[in-house]
Amino acid sequence: MKKDLYVFNSGFLRRKDNTIMFETDEGKKYFPVEEIESVFIFGEVDINKRFLEFMTEKNICVHFFNRYEYYVGTYYPREHYNSGIVILKQVEFYNDYNKRITIARSIVEGAVLNMLVVLRYYNSRGNMLKDEIETIERMLHNINSCDDVNTLMALEGNIREVYYKCFNKILDDENFTFIRRSKNPPLDKINALISFGNSLLYATTLGEIYQTQLDPRIGYLHSTNQRKFSLNLDISEIFKPIIVDRVIFSLVNKKVLGEKHFEKELNGIILNDQGKKLFVSEYNQKLYATITHPKLNTQVSYKRLIRMEAYKLQKLFLENIEYKPFVARW
Repeated sequence: MKKDLYVFNSGFLRRKDNTIMFETDEGKKYFPVEEIESVFIFGEVDINKRFLEFMTEKNICVHFFNRYEYYVGTYYPREHYNSGIVILKQVEFYNDYNKRITIARSIVEGAVLNMLVVLRYYNSRGNMLKDEIETIERMLHNINSCDDVNTLMALEGNIREVYYKCFNKILDDENFTFIRRSKNPPLDKINALISFGNSLLYATTLGEIYQTQLDPRIGYLHSTNQRKFSLNLDISEIFKPIIVDRVIFSLVNKKVLGEKHFEKELNGIILNDQGKKLFVSEYNQKLYATITHPKLNTQVSYKRLIRMEAYKLQKLFLENIEYKPFVARW
């Protein structure tokens, strides 16, 4: 199975024969290119044209993040699977508002159902989340009455507000307290973890879409506008609770992350380099953890589930097969 390459140190990324070479002051490391699926760059790394040509040849996306945890962009090699008919169908479903809102509702429904999966699990472990679960269940019924995307996103935002407040009951550490969602910059440690994890998931999802015939620029919940990519944001909504949030709960409740793994920057709080490495390690373990797929009756990783979600949308566009989002079973 191919793995993602995460680069935290500063240095030079180069092509060396049929490998990726990373050179720092401490020496050189080599990574067989056939084992790499995507590259995530966090450090101050120099690359050259020959390296990017190599990534294009091998169909490898390169994702860039700045030192403040923000996703900067992706070197997205020329599409090798894109199909004209699929792109036309994507646009058709976007331009037909009834089709678009139906997809958008399904995405929000999948995200909310996975939030409930998480909350019910922790409620069963004595975290007293019954009231919040009932509130979200009531709000869930309003999804189908949303006739426009802005109203739908507002509802989803209100549901997430209730959901995020549950973090204080789930997290067994008084040093990690959630007050309200803040992004640019994150104002506390929990927001720093959420923002960093979501950025990782957006990039991971973009890499999985690249392996399909879909065009990531055409989203349905997140409007196709000036932003470069939208579809990865859509699909990521479904998987945030069961990947990113579970990683956060694990790292905090197991005392893997603490005060020493954060620093103040830009009037906010971010993970330091050691904290990022710990987060990425746990995140990667979650991505490659497997479950028994309810329909296929075979072991499937969470990362492959993301790609399968894209395939389900592709089947909707081409074969008009109803799209049903993935909902986890703990």
